[in-house]
Amino acid sequence: MKKFNGRVLAPGSYKGKCIVSHYGLNTLATFQSSAIKGSKNVIASDQNNPDLYGKNITGIALCLPQTIGSTTGGMVLQVICSMKTNPACLLFSESIDSLAAAGTVLAVVWEKSDIIVIDGLGKEFLETVKDTDTLEVSPDGTVTIL
Repeated sequence: MKKFNGRVLAPGSYKGKCIVSHYGLNTLATFQSSAIKGSKNVIASDQNNPDLYGKNITGIALCLPQTIGSTTGGMVLQVICSMKTNPACLLFSESIDSLAAAGTVLAVVWEKSDIIVIDGLGKEFLETVKDTDTLEVSPDGTVTIL
């Protein structure tokens, strides 16, 4: 069992599986296809992210360094949260970027989303956590790899 502490941007509790990306998450490329189709689950469609491509990321903890991509990134996060197809958690090893932060605020305030967002978990977090590990996330920003 290993614990990491980060900064809470959107609090909540979670216990379950995770998916890990060592690449930046391009929100538009990852979520766009599922959002346009109105899918019940997001199947990551960013072909440039081999860690996520083709995986169902709805309702799971997504561990990543940061988001990348176009200025639509925040809006795309808001949209998938409004559709209730978002990951349960976005757990950033680095500081959150402004676009993902804006999308988080829009999702929580406008959509009443229960998405959990924590940043600053550190490089060691992303080096330690593995796909399908079980995580426990606490409202205070503690992420425990069980």
